[in-house]
Amino acid sequence: MFTGIVQGIGEVAGSERRDEGLRLAIGRVPFLDRLAPGDSVSLAGVCTTVVDVRDGAFAVDVVEATLARTTIGDWRLGDPVNLEPALRAGDPLGGHMVQGHVDGVGRVAAATREDSSGILDIALPEGLESVTAPQGSFAIDGVSLTVNRLTGAIARFAIIPYTWTHTTLGRLTPGARVNVEADLIGKYVARAVRSHARSVDDGGQVPLRMDPETDVG
Repeated sequence: MFTGIVQGIGEVAGSERRDEGLRLAIGRVPFLDRLAPGDSVSLAGVCTTVVDVRDGAFAVDVVEATLARTTIGDWRLGDPVNLEPALRAGDPLGGHMVQGHVDGVGRVAAATREDSSGILDIALPEGLESVTAPQGSFAIDGVSLTVNRLTGAIARFAIIPYTWTHTTLGRLTPGARVNVEADLIGKYVARAVRSHARSVDDGGQVPLRMDPETDVG
């Protein structure tokens, strides 16, 4: 579990293609001394598992399913990456609940700088607008944000000066691809409501329940 409060910007220090996917090395990590194999780290909003720590960097393995669902396959050596270690018991929940289970890839429709802050308009992946609400929580490349406005499948976010300069969001330009994760609670509520609606349409009186075999993340 993460909070969407980025703890630093690392960079892609190595990339090795393997039969099962990709091994990435991430350098310039401000909290490298607290990492060990088996730890979870959010890379631009994607939950990954540390497999090695050495030479000032940590390595993770990324499987094909994750490459298909995120922007990781686009990354090149030296690219900046938002980083957040997994939430520890007792840590402040300064952002919102973020799983690191990316819902898909959005695209920057507009990026506007206003003094030291900014505005981002993000074209959401198909269907994600149904679980996105104005003033609701949302994560872009691992950054905890609040939806300022929703117009069709375009979500607008007002970015405060600190976030604009201390994450990769201030570097985004129109057309850029970003990892997006909608509000965890909203997705589960939407799933439960859809299941209930189907049961009513079928004339049944079954109680609300989740389908444990369905991945909504």
